Amino acid sequence: MTTESGQFDARWQRVLHDLASQDWPAGCLYVVATPIGNLADLSPRALYALQKADLIAAEDTRSSRVLLNAWGIETPMMAAHRHNEAQAAATLLRHLDQGQRVALISDAGAPAVSDPGGRIVSEVRAAGHQVRVIPGPSAVIAALMGSGATSDENPAFVFAGFAPHKAVARQTWLKTWCAVPAAIILFESPHRVRSTATDIAAIAGNDRPVTVARELTKRFEQIATVPAGQLADWFAQDSQRTMGEFVLIVHEAATQEAAVLGQDAEQIVAAMLRSYSVKDTARLLAAFSGLPRDVLYAKALQLKQQDSEAQD
Repeated sequence: MTTESGQFDARWQRVLHDLASQDWPAGCLYVVATPIGNLADLSPRALYALQKADLIAAEDTRSSRVLLNAWGIETPMMAAHRHNEAQAAATLLRHLDQGQRVALISDAGAPAVSDPGGRIVSEVRAAGHQVRVIPGPSAVIAALMGSGATSDENPAFVFAGFAPHKAVARQTWLKTWCAVPAAIILFESPHRVRSTATDIAAIAGNDRPVTVARELTKRFEQIATVPAGQLADWFAQDSQRTMGEFVLIVHEAATQEAAVLGQDAEQIVAAMLRSYSVKDTARLLAAFSGLPRDVLYAKALQLKQQDSEAQD
């Protein structure tokens, strides 16, 4: 009788067989997304691409060596970071001209998305070589998935990258982005996250919902949605909350119609949450009130979170 482990091994072998039978053209650049924290998030297709490549261009060869060693990948590497990207592109083109398969990876997540690689991809395409994308982990998408900041009715979001380091430049930058009618996603470091949170409250308003997602896919992953004006207190309640790598999502500003949500409306939302999920509460109230479901969802999520923290 085949054991459960044996069944898994058999299925895994079928996956690898299917991968081997797929089209893996030579002289092609494979842009491969890698885990953002949890090494187990490397996809089978990404694993196969890294094994099959003749050369891996990595943002930091030392960081990437940890991933490659964990999966037993012995493909040669070279550095391709923001300080040598032009030179790296020229080197990679020579390998591609020779018919080699080249994989491009960053330290974590998707290359060329707030990471080096865009210039390499552009020059490889301009030279007439194929570029194949191996999608996978993304801090932007992971944070968005856990935030509730978008919906079927309003799926819009904008990725703004890292905020400027200096206060005046950051405030000017936030004024531009926070005026966009969509959820705004930005990265921040643990050294500046509290300052950026204070600036968001000053510019976007104390009531604007902000999702803080830190240490995504790692042991101490945390996702919380807090009104901007309460972020300073939220960080102060636990020193661990300012540690790790951060994605901040500034939810879309409430419409003028939704801005009239008052104390009575909050009490209705709170009462409904005793019997319904956050999603169903927002859906039912939107049907009765005509207010945007995403705004009601954000309010219901905020109240649900506050109630959970009070019980803890």
